[in-house]
Amino acid sequence: MGLELYLDLLSQPCRAVYIFAKKNGIPFELRTVELIKGQHLNKEFLPINSLQRVPTLKDGDFVLSESVAILIYLSFKYQTADHWYPSDLQARVRLHEYLGWHADCIRSIFGVSLWTQVLAPLIGVQVPEEKVKRNRTSVDQALQRLEDKFLRDKAFLTGQQVTLADLMALEELMQLVALGYDVFEGRPRLAAWHQRVEAFLGADLCQETHGPILNILEQATNNKLAKPPPEVCSYMLLRISRIP
Repeated sequence: MGLELYLDLLSQPCRAVYIFAKKNGIPFELRTVELIKGQHLNKEFLPINSLQRVPTLKDGDFVLSESVAILIYLSFKYQTADHWYPSDLQARVRLHEYLGWHADCIRSIFGVSLWTQVLAPLIGVQVPEEKVKRNRTSVDQALQRLEDKFLRDKAFLTGQQVTLADLMALEELMQLVALGYDVFEGRPRLAAWHQRVEAFLGADLCQETHGPILNILEQATNNKLAKPPPEVCSYMLLRISRIP
C-alpha cells in the first residue's frame, strides 16, 4: 500500500496538505473522512488514528497526524523544492516562528465562523451574539498582526518565496471568505499576497481544493447538509461551548 492521506476538504489543515501534495506531484490515495458525519469518530478510523483527527498520513506502517508534521514529512521524503521548508537555518526558524504564532493565534480564531454560521445551526444551537462579535474583533486583530509582523513589505509571509507558512495561512483565510467575510477588502498588502500565492499554486488547483468550503454556506442555507448522528452532536455541543 502506498501513501494514504485521510482528509476532509472542509478542514483548513487538510486543504493545506492536499494542495501541497498535489502541487508537488506526490502520489497518494485520498481517503475522505467526513467530519460532519462524524466519520473521524467511527470505530473504523480509531485504529488508524487514536486521536480521531484529520489530516492523517499513513505511509505503510507509519502513521502521522498534525498538518505541520505531515507537511514537513512530505517535504523531506519527496525532496520538494527548498523554498517550501528552507534548509537555511534562519529562513527555517523564521518559518517556525510563523507556524508557532499561527497555531496559537490563527487556528483557534479563524475557524469559529464555520461553527457559528453552519455547524451550530445544523444541530439547532445558536451561538450568543456577543461571542460572534468577540470573535470578529479577534480576527481583525490577528489579520492586522499578520500584515504588520509577518507580511510587511515582503512578497510572502516569511520571505521572497512561498513556504509552508503561506499555505497554512491561505487556507485559514479562505475559510473566512467562504463564510462571507472578505478578509482582503481594505487590506491591499494582504490582497496582493493572496493573488501571488494563488498564482503560484495555480487557479485550477485552488478551485478544486476550495470548492467544498466555498459551497458550504449555500448548502447550509438550502438545508442540504444532513444532521449529524447523536454521538457527533454531543461532540459538537462540547466544541461549541468552548467558543470564547
